[in-house]
Amino acid sequence: MSGDANQGGGFQKMADKYFEETGVEIDIDDIPYDDFGTRLRNAAQADGLPDLARVTAIDPIWMDQLEDLSDLAAERGVMESLLAENEEGAVPTFLTDLTAVGLYVNKSLFDQAGVAYPTTADGLWTWDEFIAAVKEVKAATGARYGLVMDPSSHRLRSFMYQFGSDGFTLGDDCTYSTKEAETTAALQFFADINDDDVMPRSVWVSGDDANALFKSGQVAAYYSGSWQVADFQANIADFEWASALMPAQTRRATNLGGGYIVVYSGEKSQAALDFLNWLFAPENYTEISEISGFLPVVQGLDIDYGDAQASFDLYNDEIANSADAAAAQERSALEMVYKGQTSGSDADPLKDEAVKLANGEQDVATTIANIIASLNENITCE
Repeated sequence: MSGDANQGGGFQKMADKYFEETGVEIDIDDIPYDDFGTRLRNAAQADGLPDLARVTAIDPIWMDQLEDLSDLAAERGVMESLLAENEEGAVPTFLTDLTAVGLYVNKSLFDQAGVAYPTTADGLWTWDEFIAAVKEVKAATGARYGLVMDPSSHRLRSFMYQFGSDGFTLGDDCTYSTKEAETTAALQFFADINDDDVMPRSVWVSGDDANALFKSGQVAAYYSGSWQVADFQANIADFEWASALMPAQTRRATNLGGGYIVVYSGEKSQAALDFLNWLFAPENYTEISEISGFLPVVQGLDIDYGDAQASFDLYNDEIANSADAAAAQERSALEMVYKGQTSGSDADPLKDEAVKLANGEQDVATTIANIIASLNENITCE
């Protein structure tokens, strides 16, 4: 695996507990993220794959050496929306945990301005109402900006989903398309708020650090994700921050990510499957979720997040009430790999073209056309 101290510490704690209960030792090799894919690929070519791995993507080099996890996923109640079957009907992998896009507010600024923000669904705001609120906060407090958004296609997809778009999807004819009206509405709104008043263009156009801007205390709200909770708890002391429900223009939606678990076929594959079956039992999965700050892939668990409880409760609520599009990116990426549909480019046309849009270099129609053209040019289907 490759993980931070919370993730690695959680898996090590569970490995130690498993040894105490069963006498089976789990050796964890924590590999730097930048080396991870290469190490696994080299291991596959040298017939030296591990028994078990937590990976960021499925590699066609070793994809055919994976055990089927469908029975495990069904028995332990893994969210069906996250599961992708290959052409044989097997589930070669699923996410061990979730990350989710979400919204943070500078509570001190909102309180100073006397502006409310929603923490329950009965007070949900639209994007129009949200932007009006951050403008009010900015005017009342002298804040520098109303909002910063990570310059990431992952964030932009969730934003688009909230406008009713499903992003850019690959059809059976191996070409990409989008819901024209909904995608246009979302991207036009995105362009309009990148005005150096509500949002600074420099974040998307010049790579300014959105995290640092929010932590400066001079921004009313930050559109980012669940992974920021631990950082904010440790490093924000000059003002109060809070998680808030994201706007829903036509529907609620986040965007999900996380790390995949895989079991490689071999003499110890059953031992690896036994460990996973134990790990995803409610008591043990609850424990690792609490240690590592995981958003669970199994719903209905009572997880104690300590001081971060309110934030994680809110994220779990966002996930539970999100449109299916929230899980579609992860699921479709797996399905594409299983079908031999691969992109011949590491480019990110959604982000690249959104940067041009934010900078006023092109209009929305051109942005959409360029994204689809780039995606179609680089996709290969068997």
